[in-house]
Amino acid sequence: MMEHDMREKARNAMRLILEAAKFEVEEVDEPLDLSAVRDGECVLVLCSNDAEMIGQFDKTNYSLMVDDHEMTCKKLLFTLEKDVVTENCTQWGIEEFVQYAGEAVLADIVEQELKLDLTPGKAKAKKAAAAAAAAAPAEEEPSGISILHFPIKLSEQAAIRTAGIQGAAKLRFMPYYLIHYTSTGEQVYKDRRIPFDADGWGAINAINGIKLDLDGTKVEESEIPGNAEISDAHITKEEASERMVTELIERLTQKVRIKQEKGDAIFYEEKTLKPDRKNIKVETKQVYIPVWQIRGKKIVEVNAFTGELLSEPMDEGVEVF
Repeated sequence: MMEHDMREKARNAMRLILEAAKFEVEEVDEPLDLSAVRDGECVLVLCSNDAEMIGQFDKTNYSLMVDDHEMTCKKLLFTLEKDVVTENCTQWGIEEFVQYAGEAVLADIVEQELKLDLTPGKAKAKKAAAAAAAAAPAEEEPSGISILHFPIKLSEQAAIRTAGIQGAAKLRFMPYYLIHYTSTGEQVYKDRRIPFDADGWGAINAINGIKLDLDGTKVEESEIPGNAEISDAHITKEEASERMVTELIERLTQKVRIKQEKGDAIFYEEKTLKPDRKNIKVETKQVYIPVWQIRGKKIVEVNAFTGELLSEPMDEGVEVF
């Protein structure tokens, strides 16, 4: 068990961290320590080294009712026990605690909001990745093949731990189309001027067509490991580009309603205005996301760039980052 005085100090420090992230924090009845609410988000905090208490906290679902609206609460555990493993809550050890406590002080000094990562298991994945990297006996054999891809930040062993199953792991590079689009021009109808200016980025999975937000600045062109597999695209570059153009036109299309009076009569005229296809430019390039695929009793995939679990294999349906 965490000693009473130590737990109280931990509770006070966790309160400061959460308040720096603009949460409204209150103490709650034991066995929990704190509740934190912010913009429709609820977090419950437990500071403990007790395995039984942690296990109960990890498997219990909590909800909060605010103004007849029920919110599912996230769970945040702070523990000094290094061997504790949780699946359904965000787990902080000494490393995360020191990091966020320091950042909370800095956020207060510069009067900025502290950004917290409350993704369940993510901190553990980072720890596992660091430990596996330190224990790795040798670097992977290069393949001699260079492709434009997001960097590999998660090791094989860390991916297996994140997946939560035992099995054979294979590194796969999944194709995406990274698209930069610009739209210009305008249309004038009666006394109304409708501009069609737009500039942005989008990405489309080249296997299943699912859209994804990607930061193109993180992409690098470098050699991939020799034992990695590059998956083939099922959607062409032209198809992805055309889909982006079509969706952009739909998004920018506007209906204009003009009121007119003739004598004692009032009538409305409605017209649909769309951007001209020739005023839309797209720049499309193929990039790859590294994914660890673990095949055991089931197939589990882990994004090797973000360290997050995918809900289903990337090339067999929906993926969630």
